[in-house]
Amino acid sequence: MAGYGKKAHEKVRKTMKEYKEGKLEIGRSGKKVKSRKQAVAIGLSEARREGGKVPPDRKK
Repeated sequence: MAGYGKKAHEKVRKTMKEYKEGKLEIGRSGKKVKSRKQAVAIGLSEARREGGKVPPDRKK
């Protein structure tokens, strides 16, 4: 995982586990996450918020 720190790895691992169990929800709306990509994005944003080593968002 080049460019990603340990905290990012742990957060993504945790969110993927929740996703597979069907417990992962999106933000305030509380809707269930339907895709793996979305689950990974949530994990990375949580790690980024906590100061983990994560590259910045890809903005257009």
